[in-house]
Amino acid sequence: MQIEIKDDFDLEKIMVSGQCFRVRQFDDGTYRFVTGDCAVYIRKMAEQKFFVSCDEESWKNIWSVYFDLDRCYREIYNEECDKHPFIREAMGYGRGLRVLRQNPWEMLITFIISQRKNIPAISKAVEMLALKYGHDIDTEYETLRSFPSPQEMACASADELMECSLGYRTPYVLDAIKQVQTGNLDLNSISDYGDEELLGKLQTVHGIGKKVANCVGLFGYGRTACVPVDVWISRAIENECKGKDPFHLFGENAGIIQQYVFYYEKQYVKNTMPIPTKRKK
Repeated sequence: MQIEIKDDFDLEKIMVSGQCFRVRQFDDGTYRFVTGDCAVYIRKMAEQKFFVSCDEESWKNIWSVYFDLDRCYREIYNEECDKHPFIREAMGYGRGLRVLRQNPWEMLITFIISQRKNIPAISKAVEMLALKYGHDIDTEYETLRSFPSPQEMACASADELMECSLGYRTPYVLDAIKQVQTGNLDLNSISDYGDEELLGKLQTVHGIGKKVANCVGLFGYGRTACVPVDVWISRAIENECKGKDPFHLFGENAGIIQQYVFYYEKQYVKNTMPIPTKRKK
C-alpha cells in the first residue's frame, strides 16, 4: 500500500534517535519497525510518498499512532524554533524526527537496560530478551521475535537475565517484572495519572530514577512535557545553553524539543568534535 505523509518524517533520523532499539534498515532502503505483535516494512518512494506493508486499517489504528502522525511537527517547528537560538539550530538539524508512541512495558524494561549502555549494546540486550522470552511474529518477509510480555518474563531468573547482558541492571528488571505481575505497578491504570504522579509511580521500581521515568513517560505514554536528562542533554545545557536549562520555554512540547537536542548532540556535535591530540612527553 502507498501512503502520503505531509509532515516532517525521516526514517533514518527516527531509527538512530535513541528512542527505539529494534528498527532494522535493509539494503533497498526499507525500514522495519516492530511494536507488540505487529511489524511494518516502510520505504520512501518519492517526496511524501511511502510504501508500507500493512493494510489501511492497521496503518490507521496502529502505525499512525506509533509514529505520532496526528501531531504536526512542522507546526511545532514554526511555534518553537525562535524561542532560543540553539534550539532553532537543533530543530533545523533534526527535522524529520518524531517522538514514537511505544509500548509502556517495553519502554520500562528497555530504558532500565539503557543505563550506562550505548545504543548498539541496548539493541543487543533487547534482542537477546526477545529471543529468549518472546514469541514468533510471522511476516511475509521473515519471522521475528516479539518483545516479551510481563507474563512471558514471569519466571525469568537472575542467571538467565545476566545471559542477556543486563549486568547490574538484572535486579532492576526482576523488580519491574515482580511489580507488574503483582499489580503493584499497573501500567494501564497509571496512564490516567498526571505527569508528576505517573513519574513518581514509575520510580517505585528499584533502579528507576528521574531520567528513566521521564523516558518511559515520553516514549511509552506520550507525555510530551517530560524531558529525560542524560549525559547528552546535560552537555547541551552546559555547552550550548551556557548552563541555563531552556526546556521550560516549551511547555507541553518540551519532550519533543529534547529529542531534537539529543539527536543534534549525538549525531552532529559528536561527529564534528576535533580529535584530541596526544601530549608530547
